[in-house]
Amino acid sequence: MDHPKPKVLPAGHHCPSLGMWALETGSVRFSVPPSISRNSAMVNEPGGHGGPNPCLEGSSIGRESSKVSSRCSTRTLKPERRERLREKMRRRMESGDKWFSLEFFPPRLAEGATDLISGFDQMGAGGPLFIDVTWHPAGDPGSDKETSSMTIASIAVNYCGLETVLHMTCCCQSQEKITCHLHKAKRLGLKNILALRGDPVGDQWKEEKGGFCYALDLVKHIRSEFGDYFDIGVAGYPKGHPDAGSFESDLKFLKEKVSAGADFIITQLFFEADTFCHFVKACSEIGITCPILPGIFLIQNYHSLQQLVKLSKLEVPQQIKDKIEPIKDNDAAIFNYGIDQAVSLCQKLLASGLVPGLHFYTLNRTMAAVQVLKRLGMWTEDPRRFLPWAVSAHPKRWEEDVRPIFWASRPKSYIYRTQEWDAFPKGRWGNSSSPAFGELKDYYLFYLKSTSLKEEELLKMWGEELSSEESVFEVFTHYLSGEPNRNGCQVTCLPWNDKPLAPSTSLMKEKLLRVNRRGILTINSQPNINGQPSSHPVVGWGPSGGYVFQKAYLEFFTSPRTVKALLQVLKKYELRVNYHVVDVKGENITNAPELQPNAVTWGIFPGREIIQPMVVDPVSFMFWKDEAFALWIKQWAKLYDKESPSQEIIQYIHDNYFLVNLVDNDFPLDNCLWQVIEDTFELLNSPPQTDREMEAT
Repeated sequence: MDHPKPKVLPAGHHCPSLGMWALETGSVRFSVPPSISRNSAMVNEPGGHGGPNPCLEGSSIGRESSKVSSRCSTRTLKPERRERLREKMRRRMESGDKWFSLEFFPPRLAEGATDLISGFDQMGAGGPLFIDVTWHPAGDPGSDKETSSMTIASIAVNYCGLETVLHMTCCCQSQEKITCHLHKAKRLGLKNILALRGDPVGDQWKEEKGGFCYALDLVKHIRSEFGDYFDIGVAGYPKGHPDAGSFESDLKFLKEKVSAGADFIITQLFFEADTFCHFVKACSEIGITCPILPGIFLIQNYHSLQQLVKLSKLEVPQQIKDKIEPIKDNDAAIFNYGIDQAVSLCQKLLASGLVPGLHFYTLNRTMAAVQVLKRLGMWTEDPRRFLPWAVSAHPKRWEEDVRPIFWASRPKSYIYRTQEWDAFPKGRWGNSSSPAFGELKDYYLFYLKSTSLKEEELLKMWGEELSSEESVFEVFTHYLSGEPNRNGCQVTCLPWNDKPLAPSTSLMKEKLLRVNRRGILTINSQPNINGQPSSHPVVGWGPSGGYVFQKAYLEFFTSPRTVKALLQVLKKYELRVNYHVVDVKGENITNAPELQPNAVTWGIFPGREIIQPMVVDPVSFMFWKDEAFALWIKQWAKLYDKESPSQEIIQYIHDNYFLVNLVDNDFPLDNCLWQVIEDTFELLNSPPQTDREMEAT
């Protein structure tokens, strides 16, 4: 190591105050803005309503909001973000652009919820028009449980940014209960309902007192109570509903559902393209003109096929039976056959000219759907992002296009902490003197994580036993390098970064490795970019034909000794580098203009004003620091026995290290932040200065 091995001090020991260091270094301004005191007016308790948010009060996003909105309003980067589902369907049909959608069901166990949400993130990359989430009466579907349909659908909308359709059934529900569920869905940002009668809990349908017996009644109720708020889908049966008297009578009933207010139809599964084509033509002949989506069942194993056929009361064609029976005990062979069969069926459907899109029943197994879509040429992963951060699909966030950079690797946490805001910054962040960030007390919430790793797996990555602070440094360097650690395990996540490294990290990888080995523990960074095309595969974002810009940014934890040297070095860069240095207690040194945000990412696009989606905001940083420091304890220290040496090392870092962010404002020049760090370590390794030398400096 380039500096002496740090001594682990007892938990609770704190370093000298930042105020003393500010005075020692001379030119550094000590600043703890009075508005950053922790008080109830600024912090929302979970589930409650707190004080002002940055869009409403206390700033140019508050007191000056009327002026700002007229001056800084921009055309929406992605107009379809504001479209209703039925409008998206209509636009795609008019352009001839085929789409796909995916059905999921809530997991039975809470452990499966994180994996399902992670699957949403992965499937969202392929460009589905929407996903839908099924409704199971036996699973308390309208509750706040992790496994409820309402919770899963809400997370898909709010945290994964997916257009989502929530199933709603008549089964085991009174009219009053259904109305309550719909109000809750609306409050959570859900705008689409698939109205179904639902399968009976037992063998026979039982009428619920004060409830509905038919999907038609549910459609009428939704339109009566909620007007045009929801887009409504209904089910269609290509061979007629098994309980219907005839195909013709079932078709007549379907038309009644559409006339009552249904916007689109998703069909029950079928096995032959001719079955669907006959159904669509029959619908057209009686005046049904809304989009009709074929439901595609992917045969993935013999058991699931038997179960689904039993539930749907369908007959499997003989030619499929003849293929499957000889291989029914070979899951791999059946899986491959299912892919080939689905591709062939979809190709025939698309060639018919009667199909606007394809709807896949995934059974929560997405690998088969992805393979089929890739073979059809419909899986369109675009590395270019709409914005540099993950968007939410909640209607009230449609206009949002600015966020603080601190949550770049934890977008779901940011959405959670701002969920009570009534409006969101658009065009610019403004001078936010009092943003009301909700406190993040529920670090365990499954939807704030991207992986469901168990404690044993995390210990293998982060160290089953830590011997010193250098042991922690090694964890950070292994995460960056991708090389196995001493346990032969790859470090695929950190408490502050639970996903693989961002592509732009590759542009700085060697420099990041060098500083992390020396105790600059980076948790967020971006390179400087001067006018790269918006189509750039690594740093591009936004519409085609634009150019993107970035100031170099570095955020890290480091020791008191390193911070003291860093503050001395930063005097040389006072006009070029903005910095914030804060400890766990909230003492803060900064040279940034008080309460003024600094735009660090922006883009210029044809026919639009400049978009600045990421800023360094001094006030938001103080809220972020609470979360960033807490993750040491909530995610890492908790893995070890109480008062063990490993836990004490993490506790010491939490209590004594500083969180620092640096911005190099001269983005057209070479990034100077690496030189700042090098100068800091050069100062650390140089002989101590005399009082006279320090005065001269």
